[in-house]
Amino acid sequence: MAKTSHINIRIDPETKSQAEILFGKFGMTVSEAVNVFLHQSIMYGGIPFELRVPNGETMEALDDVINHRNLEGPFGTVEDLMEALNN
Repeated sequence: MAKTSHINIRIDPETKSQAEILFGKFGMTVSEAVNVFLHQSIMYGGIPFELRVPNGETMEALDDVINHRNLEGPFGTVEDLMEALNN
């Protein structure tokens, strides 16, 4: 059996619960998901995804979504959106 080391992290209970649900859909534990992240970071030579601070416009949009505000858009249906994209 391979030797293992322990890493202890502190995380809020809601984040942990949501992570357990998400990773469970992949048949993984949070520990296994962290292991994948660490291996990917090593192979990539850094964080394996872009880290950046959202600009003000993005932050406002995220706040609107979280608080269910200003969600109406210029397209009434998905078909209207697809038509505009295809033109």
